Amino acid sequence: MMLPLPLRAGKYLLLLLLVALAWGAMLPAAQATHLRAGDIQAKTDTTAARNPRRIFFKMVLYQSNVNTSVDEDAVTIFFGDGEFSGVRAVKRFSKTSVGCDGTTFRNVYYFEHTYNAPGSYTVHYIGENRSIGVKNMSASETQSFYISTRITIDPSLGINRSPVLNAPAFDRASRSQVFLHNPAASDADGDSLAFRLVPSQHVPGGVDAVLLQTTPNVNRPQPQTTISFRYPDDPFFGSVQVPYAGPPVGRPGEAAIFQQDARTGQIVWNAPSQIGDYNIAFVVEEWRRVPGGRPQRIGIVTRDMQITVGPNNNLRPTVTVPAERCVIAGTPIEEVITATDPENNPVTLLAFGGMLPQPASFVQTQTGPARARGVFRWTPGCLDIRQEPHRVLFKAEDRPANNCGAALIDERLLSIRVIGPPPLNLRAAQSGNTAVLNWDAYSCPNPGAQMLIFRREGPSNFTPGPCETGIPASAGYVQIGTVPVGTRNFIDDRAGQGLERGKTYCYRIFVQFALPAGGQSIASQEACITLSGRSARFTNVTVDRTATAGQITVRWTKPTSSGGFLPPLGYRLFRAPGQSPAAAAFVQVKTTADLNDTAFVDTGVNTLTTAYAYRLEFFSNSLPTPGSPVLVENAGPASSIRLNATPQPLSNTITLNWTYNVPWDNSRRPTTVYRREPNGQFVPVAKVTGTTTSGTFTDRGTTASPLVKGRVYCYYVKTNGTYNAALPDSLINLSQELCVPLQSVPCTPVLTLRPTNCDSLASRLFELPATPPGGQRFTNFLSWTLSNQPVADCGRDIASYILYYAPNATDSLRVLTTVPGTQTTYAHTGLESAQGCYAVQAVDVNGVRSARSNIACNDNCLLFLLPNIFTPNGDQKNDTFRPKVYSPVERTNVKIFNRWGTKVYESDKDPLINWDGGGTSEGGRGTKVSDGMYFYQAEVEFRDANRTKRTFKGWVQLNR
Repeated sequence: MMLPLPLRAGKYLLLLLLVALAWGAMLPAAQATHLRAGDIQAKTDTTAARNPRRIFFKMVLYQSNVNTSVDEDAVTIFFGDGEFSGVRAVKRFSKTSVGCDGTTFRNVYYFEHTYNAPGSYTVHYIGENRSIGVKNMSASETQSFYISTRITIDPSLGINRSPVLNAPAFDRASRSQVFLHNPAASDADGDSLAFRLVPSQHVPGGVDAVLLQTTPNVNRPQPQTTISFRYPDDPFFGSVQVPYAGPPVGRPGEAAIFQQDARTGQIVWNAPSQIGDYNIAFVVEEWRRVPGGRPQRIGIVTRDMQITVGPNNNLRPTVTVPAERCVIAGTPIEEVITATDPENNPVTLLAFGGMLPQPASFVQTQTGPARARGVFRWTPGCLDIRQEPHRVLFKAEDRPANNCGAALIDERLLSIRVIGPPPLNLRAAQSGNTAVLNWDAYSCPNPGAQMLIFRREGPSNFTPGPCETGIPASAGYVQIGTVPVGTRNFIDDRAGQGLERGKTYCYRIFVQFALPAGGQSIASQEACITLSGRSARFTNVTVDRTATAGQITVRWTKPTSSGGFLPPLGYRLFRAPGQSPAAAAFVQVKTTADLNDTAFVDTGVNTLTTAYAYRLEFFSNSLPTPGSPVLVENAGPASSIRLNATPQPLSNTITLNWTYNVPWDNSRRPTTVYRREPNGQFVPVAKVTGTTTSGTFTDRGTTASPLVKGRVYCYYVKTNGTYNAALPDSLINLSQELCVPLQSVPCTPVLTLRPTNCDSLASRLFELPATPPGGQRFTNFLSWTLSNQPVADCGRDIASYILYYAPNATDSLRVLTTVPGTQTTYAHTGLESAQGCYAVQAVDVNGVRSARSNIACNDNCLLFLLPNIFTPNGDQKNDTFRPKVYSPVERTNVKIFNRWGTKVYESDKDPLINWDGGGTSEGGRGTKVSDGMYFYQAEVEFRDANRTKRTFKGWVQLNR
């Protein structure tokens, strides 16, 4: 009778049948060995009906025809989402011979796939199998060839094209000669690339094994490092370095190196020693820079390449490439590349890069000897502007007579940085109290580019260098705006405050190009305007009276204009507490239509504890017509000076600090510090040069008249500011008055902690009373005196003492208690452990604290006495074996043995043991042991500062 197969089993039998049918006729090919190298490129859909989930792929494979007739005319692709192309469903697009010996072919395949959702996907190719005899892995002909590419589908990324490796993945080297290889990678989107070596990989079982995988790995290859893979510089090969100019400079005789530069991708192998084929792999990581965020890795291309080392004695040629170039987009480049060969062999020059073969070109004009020559030409366009340089790889390969396999190469990269041209014809014109900027249409309006606008007061001497983009901070400009690159004008109103008449404002602009490519333009020429007349500006914010209902006088200058001002006009004055208040904190305190009224006496303000800032609005009609717009010019903010003082009794000094936020400059002229004398008069004691925002001074008195502890000292400061140091103006302003007592510092206590005589206790151990069942309670006795520190005249009028305590020397001190200043002893009672550390601090009648005293610590004694008899008969007396006398114990591990040496009990669960005569179970209470003599070994860890461990041995009589 025939029974139906279960559904799952039927599915896989059917799959096996399909695989067998598809591959059966090509069984020799499936086992053939022919694949040398390859990589896969990817890009998102760029067609008119763009689908961001549709990805186009290009795969390049290098196959050998040595000892095989296999032709890789179709391949199987796994797309990383559980789908695959079908068995050998992707047909080859082209096949071309590479190299000079006809043993290697370059196959190209194009395919596409539409994914169901955004995400990151790895596309896999498995070839069967690798070429025979690869030296740095075992039995390469039995291992599959594997490459992959990972691409990220994210609508927010826009178009994403993976890196393209322009240089071939198959290369030749010579024994005892430095080998160089650069993939000449380029990225059309301007993403950053990073390179690193990885082991070559294979997929055990090849395509057949992947097709049989079940959930969750359906059609998802699981690659592994090839069997016995070694990098070419593995000590197994016994290779050493040879002379090489670098980088890196060769160290002849030292162990060989095989490394790849993480930024340029340059591979250096110094140097092969064994002839044959080697396969290596590396990944090219694609990093997308995003505005305001960290770079994001959005792709990985894995190239597996083959290097054939030959036995020839040829010498390498040398190629000469210009230094790094910088070019403005639209400017043609023409670079001459030369090469020489030490044996005067002809040299072939090759060039690889993302711009080749179009729109750039490279033409070799001479092969030598003595010198090969070629010309590279390229006119980079606006879309070639980017932060990272473009790189072109130039490769020189010699041609020894009648020996194709002996050819050697040298290669070098040319880095070309393409920058934006400067914006042209920047112009600035005055319109009221604003500046109107205009410039020509920009020649490179790349999508997402921004025009950045910068301003400074007064002309600069900054001139951009030929490759200097942007504006350095040292030029003194600040950014004031950003507009799209297609914009041709900008109005500067100084963030709504209006430009100030009488000042010269200078502007420059440059272009910031959008990420991921990024990049900048050269800055424009400078355009300046000078506004006629002069704006109203503050001259004084000075404290007249220091009190909770104090007084400040505010003054400003009258604005001027060659054309006069149109009424209605006047001033509005605003005030807010603090030196840098928020705009919303200002309240109006004065308004006037009299332009000659340029002062305000602000009364009833708390100058004792608060500084105040003021802001002025000058308003006038813009046109003589009634109801026309009103122009408003802002001045300020300008604050009063705030003085603070810190007494330093240890050094017998007082440190003064003062701050201000004013539009004038207080750093060009000295500030005068005044101190009140005993007669009540303020006298100048110092002149100090401050900064634009603050100043400081330390009053030390004089040798003849030092500061005296116990006195109160009062101060104020007078600043002398200016808007222009070349002018004779003197803007005098006073701070509030500030009084500060120079109090004496309390003397530092010296603490003594009565020690415990542990030696005496240990000598009388058998005489000591039994420790109570709940453990001993301890008392630590403290006493202290006042020293003459930190200064001889320290204060002894103590109001209280603060005692500090920590359970051990590693813990932090915390307040234990406070006692009156008349008390100089303290007993810390009820302690479960004598261990502890203490300090004391004096507090004088003014609330000033002294420095803490010395730290004094006490420790537990090491006392442990076990009895020689116990009676576990349940009468609640002496029922357990436990220590009779003991100091605090952390842990005890006890072992009990009978007279024949058999262990009957062991436990570390109870620090006090408390064995009740139970039997052999570990730490438990098993069968009771018989009466008799038993021997113990107790390993005791005490709760002292050192966690001391001691072992006690002895015997005990058990009687029930």
